[in-house]
Amino acid sequence: MDHDRYGDDRIRRILRRTRTIAMVGASANWVRPSHFAMKYLRAKGYRVIPVNPRAAGEEILGEAVHASIADIPDRFEMVDIFRNAEAAGGIVDEAIEARDGKGVETVWMQLGVRNDEAALRAEAAGLDVVMDRCPKIEYARLSGELSWGGINSGIITAKALRL
Repeated sequence: MDHDRYGDDRIRRILRRTRTIAMVGASANWVRPSHFAMKYLRAKGYRVIPVNPRAAGEEILGEAVHASIADIPDRFEMVDIFRNAEAAGGIVDEAIEARDGKGVETVWMQLGVRNDEAALRAEAAGLDVVMDRCPKIEYARLSGELSWGGINSGIITAKALRL
């Protein structure tokens, strides 16, 4: 897989099939990017389950915070990693382990996070991998919302888009 660029159809397919996201590195601090992304994705109909060992047992945006992926009792299709590239390796291994029991289909590493070795392990286990991207930004870009702020999303249409 070429992780330097992703086709819109691939990103759109992942976002369409995903309903629940385990967000590793979620923060209760409203100025942190993970908090903003969690809030946005929830507003778009996704359930986002926060994972943060320091905040385990608390709530973020009404969702219970879990210490690890393994501690989440519910199914989820995506693991969204808001941690550095080094930490991403272990998180990817947790996602691979949770794949069959929890329904994990995608590992998504946030902007600035790239771990090619972990990506190879995830792909070998049958998971889709996206690196150095944000699902919030990709959703907004593909739905045309980024254009509302004057940002060139590369998508031109007069029709309402549906992911």
